[in-house]
Amino acid sequence: MKNLIVIGILFLSSVVYGQKAPKYTTVVIQTSAECEQCEERLESGLNFTKGIKFAELDMVSMKLTVKYKTKSIDLYTIKTKISSLGYTADEVPADPKAFEELPACCKPGGMHK
Repeated sequence: MKNLIVIGILFLSSVVYGQKAPKYTTVVIQTSAECEQCEERLESGLNFTKGIKFAELDMVSMKLTVKYKTKSIDLYTIKTKISSLGYTADEVPADPKAFEELPACCKPGGMHK
């Protein structure tokens, strides 16, 4: 009986502690994107980044869905990349120099001027 209990405990331990982290993670990031040029800039800037499987911007909500490989890149690096393109990424502000280089239509309120 003791052997059966020990085997059961070992089995449960291997199931609980043997689980691997997911290979890919999907996140949704709020951005300051304004137009189709923003969509193109963000998607192409991220889709060709090592570790990112895909990035897709919803223009209505200005939310960017990113699926990435957890062993290759982390969320902070992705948000920093978005910032370096001139856009906010949740709590990470846009890089000021990159923001200034954006066309007027890509800046906040640019589509309504």
